[in-house]
Amino acid sequence: MTIEYRINAPLSTDQFIDLLIRSTLGERRPVQDRQCMEGMIANSNLIVSAWEGETLVGIARSLTDFHYACYLSDLAVCQSYQSRGVGRQLQIITQSQLGPRCKLILIAAPAADTYYEYIGFTKNSRCWVLERGTSIRGQSAH
Repeated sequence: MTIEYRINAPLSTDQFIDLLIRSTLGERRPVQDRQCMEGMIANSNLIVSAWEGETLVGIARSLTDFHYACYLSDLAVCQSYQSRGVGRQLQIITQSQLGPRCKLILIAAPAADTYYEYIGFTKNSRCWVLERGTSIRGQSAH
């Protein structure tokens, strides 16, 4: 297995969707909504990808200011490449692109908690999520 890691290399929406499906992350992403998937790729400002030849086998897709916070939105590795260090290497390269004070932040699937703790992340209970169909409540500022 010879894996090549690339930073912000071009990749197609089809390659991204295919990888998400092959990694099981497709179960938690809107892979059937092509416009959304295109936007996810087009509007990310740090993408580290893993390739075997011309086949995409892993991705770390992030949104960041490079100085304070980097939100690692998707970490996906093809199931047949998992447990080989590909995901860890994608995160190492992602972190290497960030400034010295920049935190790497992600929301993990419950089954991945032990993995992230094992590689050095600390769990933070202060995350809040507002789903798209939910309106912000309270007094409006006029």
